Amino acid sequence: MSTEASAATPTPPRVVLEGVRRSFGGVAVLRGVDVTIAAGEVLGLVGENGAGKSTLMNILGGDLQPDAGAMRVEGRAFQPRSPSDARNAGIAFVHQELTLFPNLTIAENLQLVRFPRRAGGPWINRTVSRRLAAQSLERVGLQRSPNTRVERLSAGERQLVEIARALDSDARVLILDEPTTSLGASERDRLHRLVRELRLAGLSAIYISHELHDVLRECDRIAVLRDGAVVATGSAGDFSVDSLVRHMVGREVRQLYPARRSSPALEPVLELRDVTRRGVVRGITFTVHRGEIVGIFGLMGAGRSELTRVIFGLDRHTSGEILLQGASLRGGPWQRIARGLALVTEDRRLDGLCLEASVADNLALASLRTLSRPPLGILHRTAVDAAVRQIGADVRLTGTADLEAPVARLSGGNQQKVVLGKWLLTRPRVLVLDEPTRGIDVGARAEIYQLLQRLADSGTGLLVVSSDLDELMGISDRILVMRHGDISGSFEPGSLERERLLRAALPASVA
Repeated sequence: MSTEASAATPTPPRVVLEGVRRSFGGVAVLRGVDVTIAAGEVLGLVGENGAGKSTLMNILGGDLQPDAGAMRVEGRAFQPRSPSDARNAGIAFVHQELTLFPNLTIAENLQLVRFPRRAGGPWINRTVSRRLAAQSLERVGLQRSPNTRVERLSAGERQLVEIARALDSDARVLILDEPTTSLGASERDRLHRLVRELRLAGLSAIYISHELHDVLRECDRIAVLRDGAVVATGSAGDFSVDSLVRHMVGREVRQLYPARRSSPALEPVLELRDVTRRGVVRGITFTVHRGEIVGIFGLMGAGRSELTRVIFGLDRHTSGEILLQGASLRGGPWQRIARGLALVTEDRRLDGLCLEASVADNLALASLRTLSRPPLGILHRTAVDAAVRQIGADVRLTGTADLEAPVARLSGGNQQKVVLGKWLLTRPRVLVLDEPTRGIDVGARAEIYQLLQRLADSGTGLLVVSSDLDELMGISDRILVMRHGDISGSFEPGSLERERLLRAALPASVA
């Protein structure tokens, strides 16, 4: 009888969160959150930036402790005091902001706390280390030598290394926070296949993403957070993109991509003539006109981000010419900023913001020369305060009335608005943007698209690099496709078809 009772005992959920609460400085961020994840289930967790998703996952991952509530993992009480407690319980967290050491190799990052040792001594067995790392990289589809330093990897490749490291920990619960924001189409498909394989093997996953189509397609169930509370939960089949957006923002977002109010002028503002950087980009020729939005699409490794660095003067081109308003661009970034060029980089936290500095200081950072008094360069504080408050209003910076607060405290959407505001304060003639809505929720994304359209309508030329094809098709006047470091296609409004754009991005042997 006891055997029958034991056999009838249902398997407990893999993870249970009950009534989880957390406040910061008296402000409630989580308001009694209940979430359950079954074994072998992928739960989609969606919500606007600031809804509480990252706080909730940081509690599950051991980075934060709740003020109230209970957690269980496989039926046992779970009260992690550190990330190592969570790892020991089988929970692996792949953060949106990567935690790799750029000066170490891939293998060293993968095995940082568990290097294989030579028998009889403390020495690392490099041969075994490389073999194990190669197996981990093959699992996530990253074709790189384990001896490659992480600083030489693209943002998308670093994301894959981070995922490989999480999988190496024998996790039973994998938390993926915006896992595809840096991945091209083929890498994204590989990740999704991997998640499906892991699910079939019994692993549970929490999939946090603003890519709502991916969430609907890849997740079994979805939970929607708004203002620190779960406002909807159910099978993925119970939701659509529109219904998810309604739950996330509490209102309809009627038009994600705003209609253009004016047409680009014929006047060229940015010209590239046969620009080459050996081994990176070659023979790049195109023009951006005043008031035009030109999109650049391509798969990972196509050279998109590398091209933006060349244009901005972070990397020198070995041949060819770059012109701004008809005059050749020379010198480094400061000289190009002074000429009216601006660059929103791919990773805002790594090289777009000073995280511990205030919102105001970040907004003023690129305009210090124009906001200071000659000849000593002393900042004109009144002018600075007036300028940053105006630009904060222009980019619709929300959720903070304190411009002196560290920018690190802002949500991802507001951080990106600070980056945009910093460059808009320089009054650029050409604005280059690399993945401008990476990790941004749908509400903030719509506001950024409106801002870009207003800039174009005012005469600014925009060059937008993105791995989101729908985004480029929604905002661009023209799309250039890169493949293996050169331009493989140029598409005008009448020819913006997904199939044609994707075919131009694929290797010639595949296309």
